[in-house]
Amino acid sequence: MRYYLILLFVFAGFRVSAQDCNSILVGEVYDFHDNRPLDGATVSITGKDRTTLSKEDGKFSFRNLCDGVLELEISHPSCTTKFVVLTIKGDTFEKVFLEHHLEELEEVKVVGNIPKNTNSGQEERLSQKDIERSSGSSLGDALKKITGVSTLNTGGNIVKPVIQGLNGSRVLILNNNVRMQDMEWGDEHAPNVDINANQEISVIKGAAALEYGGDAVGGVIVLNPLPIVRKDSLFGKTQMNLFSNGRGGNITSTIAKSYDSGLYLKAQGSYKLLGDLEAPDYMLSNTGIRQLGVSFNVGKRDFVQGWEAYYSFFDTDIGILRASHIGNVDDLIQSINSEQPNVINDFTYTIARPNQEVSHHLGKLNYYRRMEGVGKWTVQYDFQKNRRFEYDIRVGDDADKASLDLQLTTHSLLTDVKFDAKQGLDIKVGLLGRYQNNFANPDTGVRRLIPDYDKYDLGAFGVAEYSLNESWTVDGGLRYDFNRINAKKFYRTSRWEERGYDQDFSDIVLEDLGTQLLTNPIFNFHNFSGSAGLNYEMGGDNLLRVNYTYSQRAPNPAELFSEGLHHSAARIELGDLRINSEKSSKVSISLERNAQNWGYTIAPFFNSIKDFILLEPTGAEFTIRGAFPVWSYRQTDATLYGLDVSIYNNWNTNIRSEHKFAWVRGTDVVTDIPLINIPAANLNNSIEFKIPSWNNFTFGMESQFVFEQKRFPPNITVFSPEQQQDVLLAINTPPPAYHLIALNAEKSFSLLNENDLTVGLAATNLLNTSYRDYLNRLRYFVDDMGRNINLRIIYNY
Repeated sequence: MRYYLILLFVFAGFRVSAQDCNSILVGEVYDFHDNRPLDGATVSITGKDRTTLSKEDGKFSFRNLCDGVLELEISHPSCTTKFVVLTIKGDTFEKVFLEHHLEELEEVKVVGNIPKNTNSGQEERLSQKDIERSSGSSLGDALKKITGVSTLNTGGNIVKPVIQGLNGSRVLILNNNVRMQDMEWGDEHAPNVDINANQEISVIKGAAALEYGGDAVGGVIVLNPLPIVRKDSLFGKTQMNLFSNGRGGNITSTIAKSYDSGLYLKAQGSYKLLGDLEAPDYMLSNTGIRQLGVSFNVGKRDFVQGWEAYYSFFDTDIGILRASHIGNVDDLIQSINSEQPNVINDFTYTIARPNQEVSHHLGKLNYYRRMEGVGKWTVQYDFQKNRRFEYDIRVGDDADKASLDLQLTTHSLLTDVKFDAKQGLDIKVGLLGRYQNNFANPDTGVRRLIPDYDKYDLGAFGVAEYSLNESWTVDGGLRYDFNRINAKKFYRTSRWEERGYDQDFSDIVLEDLGTQLLTNPIFNFHNFSGSAGLNYEMGGDNLLRVNYTYSQRAPNPAELFSEGLHHSAARIELGDLRINSEKSSKVSISLERNAQNWGYTIAPFFNSIKDFILLEPTGAEFTIRGAFPVWSYRQTDATLYGLDVSIYNNWNTNIRSEHKFAWVRGTDVVTDIPLINIPAANLNNSIEFKIPSWNNFTFGMESQFVFEQKRFPPNITVFSPEQQQDVLLAINTPPPAYHLIALNAEKSFSLLNENDLTVGLAATNLLNTSYRDYLNRLRYFVDDMGRNINLRIIYNY
């Protein structure tokens, strides 16, 4: 018994000794980005009622801790709460870093209409509602809701954005941080983008955002999917649209799964089918469309590092108005002077010749890592493959053979580092490398409009933003781009001599085949761009932005090498090997008020472009296919200046009105004649009524007035074989002004969750007005689309 008592006292002594909790934990809390100590961070030991706050130097401490494992919970305003597991073994020290930049954590945070891509440049974005209402439309049509953005059309389905009078290669499209490479040259080449795959769409007017490209003389269109929130969730959305004009519709669906760890998966798909469109008085034969788009995302976003893999596929088959396919100059003269198209067939979903078939593959791998007290490093590789078939009306064995067959393959590698360790100063530097190959299939049996070529791009940029104080912020940037094009092209000997190439480019001839020459043109372009601006918050919700940008754009392959019949455009296009880089100097000013009750934006701009490249009609030529108008590229000096104005007023919680006006004037300063294809001034007025208590009932009306374009280049004279004399061809004369009315109504319903179903009804061109738009290439042949009623159903789950 005595031995048991001795053992009991021995073990009790050990137990008492083990329970001596005299260890001390000393810690420090810092901002990961700039190594700044965080004052007032709350530090708690989970499972125990012990909490303290960090001091001004970021330090905190706990005394009388027992050795062993414990968990700390650290939180701070504007930071994501962090949990740290550590082992206490005697006195212990722990340094904790918190994520103090919420935007870096992909939190969804929308504050008014504040731009995020540029500080001093003009920028505007579409609302989520605008994107939903444009689900069945093209990207260009959706962007027309933004002041200063118009469209260059080839009918209702081929739509290119025009920003403050500039389009084509001057407008850069950034799709999920990938610069689109999809043969953007040509009036009838629409962007290969599914608007339903992106829920954040903004327009930067001009080349103010140099990190995206120094050649964006017109502007940058930034498209991104909604960020994934870091939490365990499963959500999705399906939207269906039905259209009366075209007697079809589209359906799109998205589903996303995310985890607390930052891992996420997302899939999206859409399909669109429309038959022949209809003008107020007749059918627009062969204007249907079939379109398929799918995309997949998988990635993981953590605080220190993250990655993403992305793939999208876009495929479209577009009919080209049958009446636009002209056989000769007399057909063109008759079409322009006639009130009716020369071909009107019954409605059909069949897409016949002429038409386009285009497919676009895009893949992206992205990785980022944050560096303590330095910033964020990002590296990205992306791949694109664009295949374009253009079909003419051909007979015999060639009836189903494409007249144009191009394959464009692009590989890009880019990396950048953002230095944000110093409060109030952000610096970003980056490098770009790109290789592109174009293959023009010779099996078409038609002279290749665009030749085979290899293109190499190298770029480097640096941009910075510095806050002088709470009111003044300045920014600036520099960029250098090197572009090299190495092409192999056959020229007809007669065309080669006619354009004087035998005098200027005799050294690039590889082989003389008698009637044609095989040439190897190689061009190197060195382009520099720079930007500087300021942002002044004047108080009272007023803001002033001033920006100056100098940018250079190398000519695209179409501007250099086009030589032949562009079948889907029914015209001969001639490039010029002498074309050099464009050089743009643009000043833009934006005075803004963004208040709860009312606000406005007044944004004048002036753009002087040296060696401006333009495509214009110059005559007509006879070929074995008939006679066709000739459109030639040339260079001149030009100025574009204009004004964008928008005003909104929230009259009360139920009524909001908006008014937008855009005007631009373009002039060839060498000849003192107006530039071709400059959009006419337009005025847009809208009013919307909302009654949230009626299941978010909304009713709106919109009025769009487009003025007649009074400034246009002179018409041309062509020889009419039928009349055997020269005839004035009014190919440049704009149509009259027009006025359109649109209506929209929608209401929410609750099925499984509150307001998870939205039903909307909209009508465009409500009065079924007959009109022709100056920037629609098919205005020569037919009126624009008539009334279109759209039923949309949106289900969120």
